Parts: sequence; structure tokens; C-alpha cells
Amino acid sequence: MAQTAHRYFILNKPYNMVSQFVSPDQVGLLGDIDFNFPEGTHAIGRLDNCSEGLLILTTNKKVTRLLFESTIPHKRTYLVQVRYHVTPESLHLLQTGVSIRIKGGGHYITAPCEAAIVQKPAGLHNRMDEFNERLPHTWLLLTLTEGKYHQIRKMTDALRHRTKRLIRISIENLSLGDLPPGCIREIDETRFFEQLKIDTW
Repeated sequence: MAQTAHRYFILNKPYNMVSQFVSPDQVGLLGDIDFNFPEGTHAIGRLDNCSEGLLILTTNKKVTRLLFESTIPHKRTYLVQVRYHVTPESLHLLQTGVSIRIKGGGHYITAPCEAAIVQKPAGLHNRMDEFNERLPHTWLLLTLTEGKYHQIRKMTDALRHRTKRLIRISIENLSLGDLPPGCIREIDETRFFEQLKIDTW
């Protein structure tokens, strides 16, 4: 019997949804989305309940190893709204490395990353629980090549700029584009690996 070809999807994961199909908790699930996923579909590079944006789903179990356990780092870009106005000094610390607490209680200096202050993108959807934008805040564009647990939230917390929204907009050249929250786009296998810059050999 011929092996069924793998399938690849991206989801614009909405707020208040976990990156799972099953959970013992009363939370929004991937299975709540009105889409007929093939058997064996699972999420790659999960986003937590409060985070939004690009989530990869596939039936190919090798993608996690190829993408996140590779010796070649892959860039992930996030649009981040934080409290208060970020100073040039704080921006420089984000760019060069911030001390954060990691599992076990130790401290870790984050790797250098790309960080810039940006305007809120035109057309970005608002949430019902949107942070009051009349209060002081800053939008940041951050590109990381590492992903410690809750790393971005810990980085901004360390600088006293609590993260209010966290939206992953791309992994390498694979991006959300204009995909609305809660919607799915299927991607051809060749294009999927090319945009993620993954060598499958």
C-alpha cells in the first residue's frame, strides 16, 4: 500500500486557545476550529494560551526535529505590545542580551536578537480584552533564533515592560500574511520546506 503524502498547514492561532487538540482543562482547542484535519495532525512550535499568530500543523512527525532541534538556528519573528515607552537603552538590552530566570531557578543571558520599535500595523485585528492603548505602551518587532520557555515575556518583564500581546508573524520566510485569526491555510510540501529553509536530507 502506498504511503499517504504528508500535509502541511498554518493557522493564525487566536488568543485563548491552546496548541492542542485535547486538554483536561476548559480551554479553547485546535479541534474547535471548523476544519477537517487529517488523522495524525499535530502542532509544531507551540504557542501558549495567551499568545497569537503563526502555528504550524502537520502530519509529518519529523518537522519538529528538522526545525527546532537542528544545529542551524531558525528565525522566529514576533509582534509584541508591551507596557510603557521603551527607551533606547532598554531596546539595546533586548538586542544584546537580557538575564532571565529559567527552569530550575537559574539565570540565562539571552542570545543577541533583532529588536526594533514599530508602529501598530494597519489592519491588525483588535481583541475584546484589548489593552487600553490610551495608556503608555510600545509595539516591538523581535526576531529570535532561540526559544526558551516564555522567553519573550521573561525578556520584557526583566526590563519592567510587561508583555500585553504576543503575535508570532513568521518563522523564516513562512509568514501569516493576511490570514485572519482562526483561519487555516494549507501549503504545498516543497514550498513549506523552502520557506522554512529546512534541508530534508
